[in-house]
Amino acid sequence: MIVSSAFADKNYAVLGLARSGLATVEALAASGAKVTAWDSRKEARAAVAGKARIADPMVTALYGMDGVIVSPGVPLNTHPIAVRAKNANVPVIGDIELFAQARASLPPHKVVGITGTNGKSTTTALIHHIVKSAGIPAMLGGNIGLPILGQDPLPEGGVYVLELSSYQIDLTQSLDCDVSVLLNITPDHLDRYDGMDDYAASKARLFAMQSPEHVAVIAAEDDYTRAIAGQVGGRRVIVSSTDVKDQSRWPSLQGPHNAQNVAAAVAAARALGIEDAVIAAALETYPGLPHRMERVAEKKGVLFVNDSKATNPTSAAPALAAYPSVHWILGGLAKSGELDACEPYFGHVRAAYTIGEAGPMFAQLLGDKVPVSECGVLDKAVGAAAEAAEPGEVVLLSPACASFDQFKDYEARGDAFRAAVEALQ
Repeated sequence: MIVSSAFADKNYAVLGLARSGLATVEALAASGAKVTAWDSRKEARAAVAGKARIADPMVTALYGMDGVIVSPGVPLNTHPIAVRAKNANVPVIGDIELFAQARASLPPHKVVGITGTNGKSTTTALIHHIVKSAGIPAMLGGNIGLPILGQDPLPEGGVYVLELSSYQIDLTQSLDCDVSVLLNITPDHLDRYDGMDDYAASKARLFAMQSPEHVAVIAAEDDYTRAIAGQVGGRRVIVSSTDVKDQSRWPSLQGPHNAQNVAAAVAAARALGIEDAVIAAALETYPGLPHRMERVAEKKGVLFVNDSKATNPTSAAPALAAYPSVHWILGGLAKSGELDACEPYFGHVRAAYTIGEAGPMFAQLLGDKVPVSECGVLDKAVGAAAEAAEPGEVVLLSPACASFDQFKDYEARGDAFRAAVEALQ
């Protein structure tokens, strides 16, 4: 784990003891901090017994504490802990801010931070892959991989590659990335923000925390990213998906959205001093991410692709764009009542198969545009799509929805898709 003198003799409260909360308690306790911890689950509280005082920060006094650490899932716009901490003059922060405070005590290193609405995970994993391919010690963290504080520090010269959601940036005050990357900004998470301008401002804070001598990589291809690019001083690198001319050698980086991801990752790698020949070789060997345009199997000439991580229409659109003949499985818990971002690619859709709570709504939206089967559940949709698909076509799970109506998370949904494909005769 990451242990730091920056936390010694300080006093923190940790609210929520899932993976990152548990790692935070352990790192703070090992660093000599006084920790108060709470979770509504009795077994979670038992896991930190002996390392923390068990008390609910909504009840116990917060005055004099150095911080209240919450998970990114805690909605600061509605959760009462935000007001309670403000009244006690205590900052509400996350584990990324603790990592930022610990950096001075770690071996000399660099940090790359990646944000944006879509493509963060792929770009983060791709940069990590390029850095490792260059023989440089590297660690994934933030919104991907293991909790940052639960991993051992990198040796001197290492690179921490952090995927940063807007929620994590909201909980961070002092993360000065050596390279910051912004991919795109489209409507998402608006239940947590006062409109799109507020959401975009959250993303822009990544650059506000950055020293001017450090590098800002921005894919200025929408109104919000262009506006942010215009406000960023210092060393700014503007990239575009049009910078990438040929994706044929990169099987896991197909589609126009991945052109943007590649352009940003290449710029970030160059900013780290990695040579172009190393970058080019790494692009060819990048294995891709589970649940993101993941090639699951090919059966009877039909390719089955798991894009369960596409939890909104904007995220689903690139997968539809990548394949010219698609049997599209979509639905779940809708984040909006439209499929506008996907509409330019309806010509690629041979048929649609709807599932979940949003199934009837999507069937109505698509009804006069493409053939639709209302399947309700995933395994039925897989079977129907597999039966209808011809050799050379693609059966694509790209739900354009959250998963929580029928599955624990998008990973469980993707695993269920893989199992249904494997069960096909």
